[in-house]
Amino acid sequence: MSADKDVKDIVAPMENATIATEQKAEQIVDPWNVQGAVVDGKQMGIDYDRLIESFGTRAIDQAVLQRMETLTGRKPHVLLRRGVFFSHRELSRILDRYEQKKPFYLYTGRGPSSDSMHLGHMIPFLFCQYLQDVFECPLVIQLTDDEKFLFKPNLKLEECIRFSRQNAKDIIACGFNPEKTFIFSNLDHVGGAFYHNVVRISRCITYSQSKSTFGFVESDNVGKSHFVSIQAAPSFSNSFPAIFGDRSDIPCLIPCAIDQDPYFRLTRDVAHKLKYPKPALIHAKFFPALQGPGTKMSASVDSSAIFMTDTQAQIKNKINRHAFSGGGATMELHKEHGGKPEEDIPFQYLSFFLDDDEEIAKIDKEYRAGTLSTGELKKRCIEVLQKFVGDFQARKAAVTDEVLDYFMTPRSLGVDLSAK
Repeated sequence: MSADKDVKDIVAPMENATIATEQKAEQIVDPWNVQGAVVDGKQMGIDYDRLIESFGTRAIDQAVLQRMETLTGRKPHVLLRRGVFFSHRELSRILDRYEQKKPFYLYTGRGPSSDSMHLGHMIPFLFCQYLQDVFECPLVIQLTDDEKFLFKPNLKLEECIRFSRQNAKDIIACGFNPEKTFIFSNLDHVGGAFYHNVVRISRCITYSQSKSTFGFVESDNVGKSHFVSIQAAPSFSNSFPAIFGDRSDIPCLIPCAIDQDPYFRLTRDVAHKLKYPKPALIHAKFFPALQGPGTKMSASVDSSAIFMTDTQAQIKNKINRHAFSGGGATMELHKEHGGKPEEDIPFQYLSFFLDDDEEIAKIDKEYRAGTLSTGELKKRCIEVLQKFVGDFQARKAAVTDEVLDYFMTPRSLGVDLSAK
């Protein structure tokens, strides 16, 4: 790796993720806050090109998509084709290993702060299920119930433990291969080889680094500044001896939202110090709240989200009543000037969940022309989301406690450890 690329991995202060527009308004992107710039009183969408520049990542371009299709023999996932996963760190290294038939694994996670996950939470898991399927590789999923207890003072420890198991059932319902997937709760699992890496990582990160990276203040509890070490540990294969034995040279690919990148910039810096392979990352855009494209769906605001427990009637009501429209203020104005799909939440949701490229292109064209009304667009969005959530609920109903326990039991995931 070039020296220039290594420099990008050195931790930058979080203020680097706060980006000024020409009008001096700012967008804020960090692990706890996501908000588009406000320009002339109007909430703007997130400027992802500026995030690529600010974070020092690389855009996923057509060449990357073509290489993935050539290597796997599969059409890229809708979330890649539509640019939802838009940025990466060293994805090419993982593709090289796949081509060379060398082992690697996937790592992603979930912070369980409520009983139910929402549509936005589904994005990394849907994408991981696709990656696991096409690459036929193992996947580890970290449930950061400890983090939620440390960062959300209103939560009791017992609630975090309960949310963790409930969320794990949601994750399993995404369709993961049970023979290649290990899901673990930090509150239950951290110890042994995993904790050995936690303390190795902790010794490589100063309090000053953690504070400047994440913006902690003196009144924050000490657990917050230490948590980066726990989130970093699954990036290294010897944290999982049941899967990888004592191998420390097997890299991982981490699909995550772009706001998690600061954690893994620190992790990549630590990997160099520990002589472990740096984790590769592939970043997703944010799933917008019902209120508009400059926001992020929140589990704590019911009217901002479509939850995976919502009924068909609730989904219909939320889209019709709360979904921000990019259409004209009146039918006449809409027909005259057309709509703006890039600002329209029902269209944005279709771009995530409607697989048919020809249909999405047709909807885009007709909405811009004003021949497709806001009501018609919302109707199609409701149909797609009702089916997605309904199918998910049927799969989750089949996830018993016995199935859950199997996914959460440390075990071999069939990795060929003879391959270097």
